[in-house]
Order: sequence, then structure tokens, then C-alpha cells
Amino acid sequence: MSLESSALPANTGASATTAATAQGAAFAADLETRALHGQLPTDKELVLKVIPMPRDCNANGDIFGGWVMAQVDLAGAVLPARYVDGRMATVAVNQFIFKQPVRVGDILSFFSEITRVGRTSVTVHVEVYAERFRSQGNYVKVTEASLTYVAIDDNGMPRPLPVR
Repeated sequence: MSLESSALPANTGASATTAATAQGAAFAADLETRALHGQLPTDKELVLKVIPMPRDCNANGDIFGGWVMAQVDLAGAVLPARYVDGRMATVAVNQFIFKQPVRVGDILSFFSEITRVGRTSVTVHVEVYAERFRSQGNYVKVTEASLTYVAIDDNGMPRPLPVR
């Protein structure tokens, strides 16, 4: 349903504004639902696919959050490596959100996009989708994160990114 095709109340004033706001919120919620259940992003690059194994799970049978974080760090480094041309280090995990549990046997797809390129650093946004083992073809967003990587020299000190 789009906002253009839906019928807004004919009256004006506060009630029309309230209806439009509610309708906009419903539209945004619908987009989030579709993003969480079913569709993979087309505006980001697939940088890693991995299947967690039983050794990676906690006592509840879910995959350790630390294991997921390590995979996100690996996936997050793929695109910045194209800018850095050499050594780099993770300097910040700006945001990390676990949205759904990851289970043994899920096929995890990591999608990434550059969000900022600085003088010495590159910030990237990573989204992780799980294709559940028992329901192939259905995808659920399980994690998203923002990380910053910095180019470093042989002494581990920040260095400027190469000119492109």
C-alpha cells in the first residue's frame, strides 16, 4: 500500500493531520516488516556468507553474540580494504543491534555499504540476514551494525587514505 493510493479523510485540520501521521507510521512499519521478513537488500553489497555451527552456540542453543560480532567485523572490513590499500584496524563499533536470534544451521548473508570516508578512516554499515535452515528462501534481518576502520602504517599509527 502506498500513501498515494490510500484514501485520506476528506476533512481538514487536526484529524486529517493525525490520520496522515498514523498512515505514514503504518507505511514505515510495513517497510520494516518487509525488510525483516523476506527480502534481501539490493542497494548493498553481499560481502560474506557463513553458516554457524554447534560449537558457536550458547547454553540456550542460540549462536553467541560475540561470534556474530566477529563475523560482522570481518564482513565490515571488506569494503574499506578497497580504500585503505594496506593495513587497517577496527577503531570503533559505533552501533550494534541484535534484532533476532541466530540459530545453528542458519545461512547468514552479510551486506555492507560505505557510509563515510574520512582522511584516515572509513565507516561502514553492515546488515546480517538469516536464511533459516528449515525455511529456505525466507530471510530475517538478525543484526545490523556500524563500524569504523582506520588505515594504519607499519608502526600501527593512523595514516592518510590513498588519494583516489
